[in-house]
Amino acid sequence: MCLGIPGQVIGPIEGYGNQLALVDVAGVQRKINIGLLDDGPLPPGSWVLIHMGFALERVDPAGAEQAMSGLELMGRPRLPGDDNMPPPTDNQQEGEHHDTDESVRTT
Repeated sequence: MCLGIPGQVIGPIEGYGNQLALVDVAGVQRKINIGLLDDGPLPPGSWVLIHMGFALERVDPAGAEQAMSGLELMGRPRLPGDDNMPPPTDNQQEGEHHDTDESVRTT
């Protein structure tokens, strides 16, 4: 599984054989390789899903919004009542998350 970050095409970058485009990714302009897309040119305003600097898929604005919402959802703490989330234990406060692996601790 890979995570695709949505980005909006600003325009092509000249001199790279139509393989690079300048793309707005959450307000930051990035050079993105668009060579994996085989469905024609990307006009400014087009949306793509990006992974590791490569545009993997062209999406419509609704698809871009859905992808961004999913990423934002993954970034927030899980709360009791979320799907498949057990209630907190007696020694655990609501919203608190305990991992056994120290390397993934966020607090």
